[in-house]
Amino acid sequence: MREIPQSRTRIEAFERISEWMMQAGRLVVAASGGVDSMTLAVIAHRLSRRTPTICHAISPAVPAEATARVRRYAMRENWHLRCLDAGEMNDARYLANPVNRCYYCKTNLYAAIAPMAEDAIIVSGANLDDLDDFRPGLGAAAQVGARHPWIECEVDKQAVRAIAADLGLDDLAELPAGPCLSSRIETGIAIDPRTLLAINDCEGLVRKATGADIVRCRIRRDAVVIEIDADTLAALSPAQRESCVGTITETLHSKIGLSLPGRLAPYRMGSAFLQGGSSAEAHEQNARILDPGS
Repeated sequence: MREIPQSRTRIEAFERISEWMMQAGRLVVAASGGVDSMTLAVIAHRLSRRTPTICHAISPAVPAEATARVRRYAMRENWHLRCLDAGEMNDARYLANPVNRCYYCKTNLYAAIAPMAEDAIIVSGANLDDLDDFRPGLGAAAQVGARHPWIECEVDKQAVRAIAADLGLDDLAELPAGPCLSSRIETGIAIDPRTLLAINDCEGLVRKATGADIVRCRIRRDAVVIEIDADTLAALSPAQRESCVGTITETLHSKIGLSLPGRLAPYRMGSAFLQGGSSAEAHEQNARILDPGS
């Protein structure tokens, strides 16, 4: 392990999470493939007194590159990896894509993990910054007693990335956010696995064509909106913009028969589909879920 940089915040964050891991019993880590859960899984495997199980759900909602990343790390770190089908695609409540879709996603995930966690604590990669966003999945976690070490140790996203870099996990430290593909579909539009796979293909095409760090292909009721990080979007010529939109709308039409106009836009978080509610209100609501007595 590399020497931790001389930053009080980074040192303390790493010390807190290390102590948490060394005091915990057996863990089952839910690893989505993103920086938070992957860094947590690496630390759990390296520091826990008992070998943890790392669980990863394979689903049309999970980008293929995320699953490949989990498998690659499992080989490199010698994880005890269990890949599973969480079953959310068989849940009509999830497929209806309500505002609290993530609650049903996590309910299915934790139900699938539970049989291998009878004598273990299920842990997620949620970090302190997540409390400022609408996170109905925290309610599903609370119902099964799942815990969130980053939150309990008061570690935010920036500190997670710093810890990943300190541990030599450079690919994780710089990894752009990658929420599930269902977040690309506007609330109330039914989730279709074929659409999710087509969205993933489209985002790959845009990344290859533009070199964008962040790409979202969002399906709205009236249009397909291709969101790209602002710097990349500003650098595109009119011809590149037209080509990008044309490629995506044609791809969606050929793959799933979707015929909607397309447009480019600067990247916004998927929660833009949700109406109302400030980050302060979200934080208060999430805090109540994590600590009902607060």
